[in-house]
Amino acid sequence: MKAPIRSVRIELTAPLSGVMFPLESVPDAVFAQKMVGDGVSIDPTSDELLSPLAGTVKQLHGAHHAATIAGENGLEVLLHIGLDTVTMRGEGFTPLVKEGDTVTAGQPLIRFDPVVVGAKAASLLTQMVIANGELVTRYVPARGLVEAGKDIALSLEMAVGATHDPSSDDRSAATAILSDEVTLPNPAGLHARPAAVVAAEAKKYRSDIRLLRGNASDGSNSASANAKSIVSIMALATRFGDTLRVQATGPDASEAAATLARLLAEGSGEKPGEAPAAAAPAAEPVSAARQVSTDVNELVGVPASPGIAVGKVVQYRKEVIDVAESGDSPQRERARLEAARHEARQHIETLKASLTDASKAQILDAHLELLDDPDLSDTTITRIGEGKSAGFAWREAFEQQAGALEKVDNPLLRERAGDIRDVGRRVLALLADVKQAQIDVPADSILIAEELSPSDTASLDRTRVLGFCTSMGGATSHVAILARSLGIPAICGIDETALQLADGTLVVLDGSRGTLRRDPSAEALNQARERIERQSARREQEKLAASKPAMTADGHRVEVVANIRNAQEARDAVAAGAEGVGLLRSEFLFDNRDTAPSEDEQATEYCAVAQALGAERPLVVRTLDVGGDKPLSYMPLPKEDNPFLGLRGLRVSLDRPDIFRTQLRAILRAADIGNLHVMFPMVTAIEEVLAARKLLLEEAGDRAKRIKIGVMIEVPAAALIAGPLAREVDFFSIGTNDLTQYTLAMDRGHPKLAKQADALHPAVLRLIGMTVEGAHAHGKWVGVCGGIASDAMAVPVLAGLGVDELSVSIPAVGSIKAQLARLTMPAARDLAAAALRLGTAAEVRALLAQFAE
Repeated sequence: MKAPIRSVRIELTAPLSGVMFPLESVPDAVFAQKMVGDGVSIDPTSDELLSPLAGTVKQLHGAHHAATIAGENGLEVLLHIGLDTVTMRGEGFTPLVKEGDTVTAGQPLIRFDPVVVGAKAASLLTQMVIANGELVTRYVPARGLVEAGKDIALSLEMAVGATHDPSSDDRSAATAILSDEVTLPNPAGLHARPAAVVAAEAKKYRSDIRLLRGNASDGSNSASANAKSIVSIMALATRFGDTLRVQATGPDASEAAATLARLLAEGSGEKPGEAPAAAAPAAEPVSAARQVSTDVNELVGVPASPGIAVGKVVQYRKEVIDVAESGDSPQRERARLEAARHEARQHIETLKASLTDASKAQILDAHLELLDDPDLSDTTITRIGEGKSAGFAWREAFEQQAGALEKVDNPLLRERAGDIRDVGRRVLALLADVKQAQIDVPADSILIAEELSPSDTASLDRTRVLGFCTSMGGATSHVAILARSLGIPAICGIDETALQLADGTLVVLDGSRGTLRRDPSAEALNQARERIERQSARREQEKLAASKPAMTADGHRVEVVANIRNAQEARDAVAAGAEGVGLLRSEFLFDNRDTAPSEDEQATEYCAVAQALGAERPLVVRTLDVGGDKPLSYMPLPKEDNPFLGLRGLRVSLDRPDIFRTQLRAILRAADIGNLHVMFPMVTAIEEVLAARKLLLEEAGDRAKRIKIGVMIEVPAAALIAGPLAREVDFFSIGTNDLTQYTLAMDRGHPKLAKQADALHPAVLRLIGMTVEGAHAHGKWVGVCGGIASDAMAVPVLAGLGVDELSVSIPAVGSIKAQLARLTMPAARDLAAAALRLGTAAEVRALLAQFAE
């Protein structure tokens, strides 16, 4: 027999003196939407937080801005002082109790300095919410003024004596879905681009969706983020390896939680474990921090984009945009805001279309997401509702968000504040009817500014601006990334003395070293111009080499082919001079979907690539390479303590022969069109190759004679048995990224070890040499498709080791061909032999430094 259900009235005294506010009016979605729980908010006039009931301190946040009290009746009351106060890390707060203490109603819990907290917090509004609201049947909040410890702030009716009803779990699950924990694979956490991907996906659902970090229970911005807000996500300041959950509440909550969790696990648009493309490439080793120079005429900053330029200083200052504080009616101000945002979107779309590098255009995709950021919109609209003009409210909102981002303990995310201000100023200029002038400079200019926005950088007239320096930002900023994409030498974080240089001052800017030399001597000018001429000549050589067969100066043939994902990239590769495709990553067909692609779907794509290459150019298709750092939602793999040493690559395919056979049949249909090679990934044993080849030949039938079969050499075991392995296949392709991490026992995505996982380590080079020796003994060819193949510095040693093919990124085709054309094989062999006698990657790179200029 069920126990009778009855209601008990509970009264919670005011934890602070002040004015009562409805929770719905709090300018923080996590509280206003009652994601944490229902309750009340108080605008305080006192500075000591009191316990609203007798109980135990269940939780005291490390930032001392929040506490949870568990009453004897089972009620859990969360008290949260201010908004965005977690970022203060305890500044201005003094805890008066500790976790586990027993407290009485009215006992002081936390003292805070309202001046310090008020100056840095988004608001002093303090929330009192019920964390386990399923026990509460009715809320009656107080109104007006209350006195701490005396007046009742919230009356509750609490159900007691009820037995557990399983159906109540179902109802709860239907409205609040929590995903399993997801471990973030992004080395830099959820920075702008992956955050934009998550926010864009979240906006497709009607449900309210939040990302909860760790055991998020207090609703603070450090632990919870609106998944539809790129700014809110970035403000989580996540790092590689952080654990997140997705919480969804609404009509499509189950699908939303599952989809977002899967997206996070897959890297949110970034390859899991792949180092972010933020580090500035340089011709010689440089520090990411500002160097120190003893030369008074040399100003130093952070190398942001390589190259050298000689020109005259042009100082650039952004104009101040003034807006009125008071506005017209809220309806008219909101209409003005929407019109400005619509026009700003058109401007960004136009600018995005002018960028030829798709990966850099993604930076502006993030700007488009920021335009529609719900937190930014909500804050602006709230201020408009209070009588502020659209311009004033918008500026206040984006400056607040940019300021919050600048406080996080992550340099990459701090630099994203510049993107918020870039978008913010664009809209603000439209609201103020101020035409943002194009940066108009004379020819041969070196632009110097406190900061440039990504929009400024993307719109620079490359024929006039030879290079630029900014006193703010670093090599990871979007401005630096765009500069590298556009080929503009650049320095960020330059000594602020540069801002005082007179217009017209002659300077030499060295983006590779991060130095700006003012009033250079005749000798320094000659040296700089000689380097510019060498760089220009090298670029011309690369253009010329791209259209010729790849070979060394003494006529030794080394094919240069491309790594691609689809038919469009195949066409781009051919146009760039690639002699075929050395790696078609078939995973692109399997990613970002709920079911495996059909045979017809796959065949259509493989045949399109073959058609783009033609009948003669080789097409190497790698079979599905998943597992480890590349999970698929519809191919669940057992939880493994070390997935990199578990089911990966070919092991997964052999474990799922149904999916494997379907892919093989689809790939084989391309044999009727092109020069087809099939390659198996992550091979460690001959038995695996025999099993995979058996399945392939069974599916091939009459096509068997028209295809070549190869394997990837990615683990030391495969390199060590290269001779016996070569008897079973037609070719090898060395995946130096994985071979390096397995040889050196260093995760290539590890934030601290990735820089040391260098494929030019002598141990890795020895394994490459053993692979080549084993293959050539049986008349089989060897390619390299890992990242080192695209490094022009590494080409001499790879050629000297006997590698027959280099499969590179599409933009690198010309430079790799040109590098080969400068070599002779005797010199390359001598260089490789010398490299194998060395003991460190640094020594090898020093040996090869002559090929970096």
